[in-house]
Amino acid sequence: MNLYDFGPIAAILDSAYRLLLGFASFIEPFAGELSAAIAIVTLTLLIRSVLIPVGRSQVRAEFSRRRLAPQLSELQRRYKGKPEVLQRKMMELYAAEKTSPFAGILPALAQAPVLSLLYGLFVLAVINGHTNALLGMHLFGVPLGTSLVAFLGAGMPPVGLIVFASLLLAIAATAWMSRRHALKIATENPPIPPVPGTTGRVGGGTAASATPMPTPPAWLPSALSWLPFITVVFALFVPLAATLYLAVTTAWTLIERAWLRRALAPR
Repeated sequence: MNLYDFGPIAAILDSAYRLLLGFASFIEPFAGELSAAIAIVTLTLLIRSVLIPVGRSQVRAEFSRRRLAPQLSELQRRYKGKPEVLQRKMMELYAAEKTSPFAGILPALAQAPVLSLLYGLFVLAVINGHTNALLGMHLFGVPLGTSLVAFLGAGMPPVGLIVFASLLLAIAATAWMSRRHALKIATENPPIPPVPGTTGRVGGGTAASATPMPTPPAWLPSALSWLPFITVVFALFVPLAATLYLAVTTAWTLIERAWLRRALAPR
């Protein structure tokens, strides 16, 4: 079953779709063919603005991890041979600092459904049983429902290639800056010792043995820093409307994180 066909989700998506089309129609006398693209950008910026508190929670969690890293490393050194004590001491530290090893993860998960619904507006040919008219609109002569791959196969006007190339370059540039920023953050933040876990009963006995979780390999931050470039690959195959959305939302993420890290940095 398509998740977007589920009743409540389809209704929410349809409401957002009608709002988007209504705004595009409202500004069409002034914006002409650009009305649909402007509506996509406006809705994306509006939704991302509403989600700023989520980004703030993630950045605060990042600073909390950075602040606690030296203390956690010291606890791991002191209780290296006593995993049960280490686990208790680490959790006590997290509790005293009013944070947790998973701080920042839940806010990220919370925004995923919202952004998935927004993304659905720009890739679905049918929304709540009716045709997605948005994908039939144009940007500089290119249908918003056409992907770059389909565009190249159809031999459309050269101006369309400029449109796609501009958006792809914007996404790639954002991905590159995001990678550099991720590597910088990884360098500034020493690795945090993982909280030991409990394995359970051993040999049918009643005592549980705590085993430290493996420390992530040193190469992992560098490997993960390339993940933003996956967006560039996706942009080759999704409709132009989705490509425009990806260009706007990835740029927003980069700017928002830089701004929040500066605004929330400890003085």
